[in-house]
Amino acid sequence: MTLREAIRNAEAKKIAIGHFNIANLEQLKAIAHVGIKLNVPIIIGVSEGEREYLGVHHVRDLIRSYNDEHAKEGGFRLFLNADHTKSLEKAKEAVSVGFDAILFDGSKLPLEENIAETRKAARIAKRGLRFWRKEVLVEGELGYIGGASEIRDSVPEGAVIKSEDLTKPEEAARFVKETGVDMLAPAVGNIHGMRADASDPALDIARIKAIKEALQNLPAGRQVPLVLHGASGNTDEDLRVAIDAGVSIIHISTELRAAWRKGMEEELAEHPKEVAPYKVMPDVLKAMEEVVEHHLRLFNQR
Repeated sequence: MTLREAIRNAEAKKIAIGHFNIANLEQLKAIAHVGIKLNVPIIIGVSEGEREYLGVHHVRDLIRSYNDEHAKEGGFRLFLNADHTKSLEKAKEAVSVGFDAILFDGSKLPLEENIAETRKAARIAKRGLRFWRKEVLVEGELGYIGGASEIRDSVPEGAVIKSEDLTKPEEAARFVKETGVDMLAPAVGNIHGMRADASDPALDIARIKAIKEALQNLPAGRQVPLVLHGASGNTDEDLRVAIDAGVSIIHISTELRAAWRKGMEEELAEHPKEVAPYKVMPDVLKAMEEVVEHHLRLFNQR
């Protein structure tokens, strides 16, 4: 099963594929354990910072090892996404080592420049057929929603949450048509990170529907799926309605990071003299698995 096939299957069933970012082996283990248990495909995201820390070849090989041992036809499989890639050089690197997808993030650029740079990234991705004889999908981002997965006290500076600032359906259609992207991440009231003491602002479901409709009116072959970034902190109800409105991939990162930190703090407090990582990690994994399982069950409801 290719990533494109997995996305088409999700669209047909009106479910969503979970996308989770990782920065260490424990996060990957937690995500994969739940994916194997539920027998569903999952996208693993690594930002430029996460790639630098993990190593692009190492994370690629870890993903391959899980697929070699556990992938099921039509079920569990991990796909690897070069999340929030902001330079063409980093896009080339991800293609050259065999990633399945690239998110080229030009969301802070003016529209014309975002289109021009994302178009270049889409052309770079086509090299995947030459390097690996497989398709590398490209995702574009239209509308700035903040740049960090963190626990925050307020909306990130510059993030668009007012109705007049959200991604416009006509601009979304133009962006897809002129860039050649395979997926689109619009700004629809979503924000990277999550509030410390409250749910994030509600998503603009009407805007999601309008963007989806605008993309469906494009010529055959350009009707791309929608991706929701910054879903940590949004309510379950909001996310389910967003899927019904046309979202096919949902990103969760901050909630997973928060579970990792809380789990680590609790384990170290309970076992202050323990120095063997493998002895304190099981309960940390369990905390992260609960976050992943909750969201995957939610995303795969029919």
